[in-house]
Amino acid sequence: MNKAAFTEKRYIVIFVFVTSLFLLWGVAHSISDVLNKHFQNVMNLSKAQSGLIQFSVFGAYFVMSIPAGLFMKRFGYKMGVLLGLSLFSLGALLFVPAANSVSFSFFRIALFILGCGMATLETVAHPFVAALGDQRASDRRINFSQSFNAVGTMIGPALGSNILLAGSTGSGDLSSVKVLYSSIGIVIALVALAFAFVKVPVLTDPHAKDAKAVNIDTTPGKKLFQHRHFAWAAIAQFFNVAAQAGTWGFFINYGHEKMGFSDAEAGNYMILFMAMMAAGRIVGTSLMKFIAPNKLLAAFAFGSILCCLIVAQSWGWTSFIALLLINFFFSIMFPTIFSLGLKNLGAHTQQASSFISMGVVGGAFFPYVMGLVANHDVATAYYLPIVCYFIIFLFGARLYKVRE
Repeated sequence: MNKAAFTEKRYIVIFVFVTSLFLLWGVAHSISDVLNKHFQNVMNLSKAQSGLIQFSVFGAYFVMSIPAGLFMKRFGYKMGVLLGLSLFSLGALLFVPAANSVSFSFFRIALFILGCGMATLETVAHPFVAALGDQRASDRRINFSQSFNAVGTMIGPALGSNILLAGSTGSGDLSSVKVLYSSIGIVIALVALAFAFVKVPVLTDPHAKDAKAVNIDTTPGKKLFQHRHFAWAAIAQFFNVAAQAGTWGFFINYGHEKMGFSDAEAGNYMILFMAMMAAGRIVGTSLMKFIAPNKLLAAFAFGSILCCLIVAQSWGWTSFIALLLINFFFSIMFPTIFSLGLKNLGAHTQQASSFISMGVVGGAFFPYVMGLVANHDVATAYYLPIVCYFIIFLFGARLYKVRE
């Protein structure tokens, strides 16, 4: 049998466009974590209040994921991408009137619309990339595209720390917010305009094609939620994204309050923080050749628990290095939980994928809870993600098992 080609020549331009989407939502996600600290500074928000930024973005994922999937099925990949880019651009541009009115509620509406755009793009982009060539190479294409998401999460803090944090002149100054987000909105609109002129042929989702042959349901009489490994995967994903949103959201606060960095310096360290996630993906993917994915997931979750304990002690650089390492261990969790949860679901696979994706709503609530503790001591707040990582550890150690 011939080795499957990565993609086909006729798909290269489309593949480049769609891969760029992974980078764009990575930028937007990581900038929102810098936005937490900026709004604390210029709008006099508490840490709990600034945590509502993540509530707005991740809440949009919960609301939009299923409608976006239905829209994609009805109108196709191209229209799905254009809808996502339009909402993304609109949300970013609404930051200008929100800044003019100095209204945090208006900002949250803008963030929700921006989040709906990102949710739509994520829902569409994964199967879109998978469909651009031989289905045997679909996982390679998705992993390649996801690597640009990691690049985006490094670009976001660089932009945020140099434009938002370094550019702030005091309380009530939202000019840097207007400059940054209006620029993002214009760039996204131009990407949408360019993509509108790209011709996309009729494509078949390889995950939907021959589903019974590829992913056999060992117990076809079961309903979806009777598959315990799937139900636990959805729960684990909820806590996984909760831990991610909280850990990322108060990284700059920790650097400023516990390490004595300026806000801009802490924002620049966040670039290294995101680079640790990229490194974790490379190392984790390599280790999976020798270690079962569930065992590696449990080991990385245990590593995260140890790091959180060290971070909470405020031991200077020792704790700060542990904070950086949390993102290394976090790296493989989302895709590994996802893949373990979809094992042997047969015709339920696509529906299960939507439910596991909706687990990102965990990121909507947890930063607010962490913020309530961080209002008193940001280091103590890092005890809270231990609960999340313990559940992920249990999933990797025992609860991942497919039961007939």
